[in-house]
Amino acid sequence: MTIVAATLKDRLPATIRTARLALVTPTLAHVPQMAVLANNKAIHAVLARLPYPYGESDGRFFVENIARGETEFAWALECEGAFIGVVGLHILPGRLPELGYWLGEPFWGQGYATEAGHAAVAAARQAGAPGLRSRALLDNHASRKVLKKLGFLEAGEDIDTTGTLTGRKVMQMYLEFDQR
Repeated sequence: MTIVAATLKDRLPATIRTARLALVTPTLAHVPQMAVLANNKAIHAVLARLPYPYGESDGRFFVENIARGETEFAWALECEGAFIGVVGLHILPGRLPELGYWLGEPFWGQGYATEAGHAAVAAARQAGAPGLRSRALLDNHASRKVLKKLGFLEAGEDIDTTGTLTGRKVMQMYLEFDQR
């Protein structure tokens, strides 16, 4: 009999509830609102892997191929049943999982990113991750502030080499979990 060890992804919860949000598996039902909110130059400008323009076909591709793909574990964020954004972990072998998120612009500045981030961080910790990494554009002070509220420490500036942020200055950030 062969016993297969559960991976980090296998130990993450499909759904998480917070005071105001539900973090759920992204579904095709989220796609119409996802396409509306993600089709925004301000969001595209700060994310490495979000296409622009963003249409429903992009949302379907995300739901069907990326959200719970081999190296991803994403949750759709719902507030009062409405889709407002995404939070997730990019999980690569031999590296700390990377926390990423985006919110539709109408939901900025209301604490939703911090609330969702706390839930994702707690889930990763509970699932056995030794810590997390993240990055934010050097001039994206709002995202860096959210990450600091989650306990991330700034580790230093770097030049991004990923997607649409290639060549732009980013702050690398890390959060180590106490392994007691």
